[in-house]
Amino acid sequence: MDISYILNQLGEDHHEYFNAVSPPIVQTSNFLFDTVDDMRKAFAAEYDVFLYSRGNNPTVEILKQKIAALDGAEDALVFNSGASAIFCAVLPFVKSGDHIVSVKSPYTWAQRMFDVILPRFGVTTTYIDGTNITHWEEATRSNTVLYYLESPNSWSYELQDLAAVASLARSRSILTIIDNSYCTPLYQRPLDFGIDLSLQSATKYIGGHSDTVAGVLSGSRAHMEKIFYSEYMTTGAGATPFHAWLLLRGLRTLPARLERITRTTHEMVRWLKQQSWVTALLFPHDPGFPQYELAKKQMKDACGLLTFSVQAQTVAQVEHFCNALRRFRMAVSWGGHESLIIPKCAGMPREAFDPANPSHTQIRMYVGLEEADVLQNDLQQAAITAFL
Repeated sequence: MDISYILNQLGEDHHEYFNAVSPPIVQTSNFLFDTVDDMRKAFAAEYDVFLYSRGNNPTVEILKQKIAALDGAEDALVFNSGASAIFCAVLPFVKSGDHIVSVKSPYTWAQRMFDVILPRFGVTTTYIDGTNITHWEEATRSNTVLYYLESPNSWSYELQDLAAVASLARSRSILTIIDNSYCTPLYQRPLDFGIDLSLQSATKYIGGHSDTVAGVLSGSRAHMEKIFYSEYMTTGAGATPFHAWLLLRGLRTLPARLERITRTTHEMVRWLKQQSWVTALLFPHDPGFPQYELAKKQMKDACGLLTFSVQAQTVAQVEHFCNALRRFRMAVSWGGHESLIIPKCAGMPREAFDPANPSHTQIRMYVGLEEADVLQNDLQQAAITAFL
């Protein structure tokens, strides 16, 4: 099934909605039944019917089919945020006394779940450097039921060997979940490497316009149905029809946006490596990246996010540089049309800044749809006043 068909045709029965090119937003909470028996059947199999939009909705259903196909999965679910997708992916598969192995420093709200919520119910988590398969083996216990991966993550871009981790997990009947937000299914399909569940913050590239918050999760039908009847329905974590429609709109242009962003990102990487005020750069598809060969093996390409360190001796220099930017905006997310930066020091007290600590001078950049020369000129004018 080719990507063009998935994005433009799959799941879209135009004759059912007046041959409209764009599927409608089925903005309803409720669905009608002609007979008591029809309603009885719907109660018995809510996963497969339209009963109440907290569960299934026609607009959301179209999106689910497309996401599953892109991931090479049997089925998918759509959530009201990426954090909801993480929470609902993990909770149905753990119980009191279970143990999780996770990559170190996962997404903030994933770590909050592991550190604050799950311990209340007797579930423990061990964090590891996931770049070495030996670390997964050593951290695994007799009660380990789940491996949690981010490959790559969204700051330092460490990767895990997906095939190796999946093979180890299968040999010990351990479920694997990965956050694939960095790559999207266009650049990496974790299920092809044996990973069980793949999730994304759809707020990022799938939405693409910085106007919606959502998450998606793909895997087997059995896993999706288990999640649906537990945390998904219980917490009301599903996406609304309007947000699903916005994501469908975003999917139409996903390949074109990724192609443009990827091309510009590679230009920015080459340019940044030539600047005297840049002391280090992290980008998975840069030949100087420590896991470059693994990145080339698992990821078709990389785009958008990169991290660089600046030649700063004080926090004021970093702040001055960021504040002087005119075309880059400061914000925490990424994946939209606008280019963004976020300095690592924004997440710490000013007095804690240590120029000898490489991470304290790091700035994460997201490259949007602007031209490379516009972004380069903006960085250069800010650098002149801050560092040169």
